[in-house]
Amino acid sequence: MSEENTTPSPETSDGASGHAEPTTTPARSPQSGTESATAPASARPGPRPGIPGHPGGRPSPAAVVAAPPVAPAALETVVAPLVTPADPHEWGRIDADGSVYLKTAAGERKIADWQAGDAEAGLAHFGRRFDDFSTEIALLEARLASGSGDAKAARAQAAQLKESIDTLAALGDLEAAAQRLDVVIADADVAISTAAAARAEARTRAVAAKEALCAEAESMATSTQWKQTGDRLKEIVAEWRTIRGIDRKTDDALWKRFSRARDSFTRARGSHFAELDKQRLAAQEVKERLIKQAEALSSSRDWRETAAAYRDLMTEWKAAGRAPRDVEDRLWDRFRAAQEGFFARRNEVLSERDAEFETNAAVKEKLLAEAEQIDVAADLDEAKRRLRSIQERWEAAGKVPRDRMRDLDGRLRRVEDAVREAADAEWKRTDPEAAARVDQFRVKVEQFREQAAKAHAAGNARKAAEAEAQAATWEGWLQAAEGAVEG
Repeated sequence: MSEENTTPSPETSDGASGHAEPTTTPARSPQSGTESATAPASARPGPRPGIPGHPGGRPSPAAVVAAPPVAPAALETVVAPLVTPADPHEWGRIDADGSVYLKTAAGERKIADWQAGDAEAGLAHFGRRFDDFSTEIALLEARLASGSGDAKAARAQAAQLKESIDTLAALGDLEAAAQRLDVVIADADVAISTAAAARAEARTRAVAAKEALCAEAESMATSTQWKQTGDRLKEIVAEWRTIRGIDRKTDDALWKRFSRARDSFTRARGSHFAELDKQRLAAQEVKERLIKQAEALSSSRDWRETAAAYRDLMTEWKAAGRAPRDVEDRLWDRFRAAQEGFFARRNEVLSERDAEFETNAAVKEKLLAEAEQIDVAADLDEAKRRLRSIQERWEAAGKVPRDRMRDLDGRLRRVEDAVREAADAEWKRTDPEAAARVDQFRVKVEQFREQAAKAHAAGNARKAAEAEAQAATWEGWLQAAEGAVEG
């Protein structure tokens, strides 16, 4: 290797890297990227028509041999496309003193000095620099085509690359490269605008979604469906966290709006349950008092009055409302145990009593059969004697089941009524005072009739009419008295 000249030249600034490069930069292999100062020109493939680096045409940036398209799942990892090397012989030359010239449409211009080897090595070196530059352009094209990466960063890099073209020390179709960079910049502008529009649309949808959640929360702020509304508000919070793409200021304002509605409901629910807790504590006190009363009554043998008292206690229990959940069941168990103790004893006693009452009813059935055989017409005195005997045995027989009491008593009462009516009739018939009254009424009737006859004979019509009226009145009384006696 010849001795290197380390003095930089103003014309050898590498725009791609942004740093000045010494005129003796070693050559780099386009495949491996390693430095080589002796790369022979024969190792470089010849130019191909219709690809970057060929002097016969200026293809669009799409005419690049690239790696397979990048899958959406790998947007952040884009493989650098393979670029067909340009032929530096077509695009420049190195004269005997080491000056490197680039061929352009406007003519040749010096781009660098080469002192690190022969002319072929220099051409290869500056050709590889163009290939590296073209590869950077192709990588930007691939990223924009696949939608990966940041369009703003790609545009900035493309603009930086384009600004470096005028000072780039490389041999290749720099005019075509500038055109490709213009397309990259334009595509990046479109991507930036599209992304901005998409972000704006997404933001609009996100804001609308959160506003809808706010409106829903506000509509539930006064709800008294505590469980249902509380569960829905929790779901809204979970949905809220999945909605993104809103600037912090707007998002904070929406969250405050939602929070106000939720806090309003939460306060109302807290007040409701606080009041409910007070009511339940009051109900607990009432029920503990009722339990003491129920337990005090459980040993009573006053069945009727105590059963009525328990009914009143149950009415108060229901009106008291529910006690706290952790004590309600325990209080009810105590209250029910006191009631069940009393009613169990009562039922036991009543069962024994009912059995006794059934026996008494059977006795009374036999007495009724005897009573219904009494013939008052045959011998009233014997009927009275037999009835008194039956009545005495009836009272001694005791109580009967309530559902049979009316029937049994009614049957005995009919026998008693028959005997009493017969006795009343006999008394009326034989009562001396009643007979005297009948005779008295009969005398009065006869007296007034005689007075009427005398008045007619005397021609006193008025006095005769008065006497006849008195006679008619006393005759009515006479008939009533006779009817009472005859029965």
